Formats: sequence, C-alpha cells, structure tokens
Amino acid sequence: MTMHLHLYSTSHCHLCEQAEAVLVELALSHDLSWTVIEIADDANLLSRYELSIPVLARLDNGHEIAWPFNKDTVLDLIK
Repeated sequence: MTMHLHLYSTSHCHLCEQAEAVLVELALSHDLSWTVIEIADDANLLSRYELSIPVLARLDNGHEIAWPFNKDTVLDLIK
C-alpha cells in the first residue's frame, strides 16, 4: 500500500529541495508518494511552518518530522 505524505515547503528553499531529494531516493525502493504543499499560499500554514520547513507529514495519522531528516528518519516516520 502506498504511503502518502505532504512535504510542507516554499519556493527557493534549498533545504526543501534537499528534503525532496531524500524522498526521490527513497521512492526508488519504497512505495511512497508525496505532495509538495506551498506554505506561502496559506496564512495558517505559513504561521505554523515558516520557521521549521521543510516538514514531512503522514496523511493517515498526522505524524510529522521537521528538517533536518534523512532516509532513516523518513523510514521511521513511514513504518
């Protein structure tokens, strides 16, 4: 079953690009998908995440991890 995630991000964020690269690498060997959510488009998301992006969130249970994360911490999140 595919694990669906949200990657809270904003444009021109080099850390967000690094976070997505981690996901791309993991997707080669794990059944996961993600949607990049632009926090600048929503005042509530901007207020919540502006100091902690990138943030990766599970859609099924709401668990989140904030940067810095790596393949191992993402795997812990999706288990």
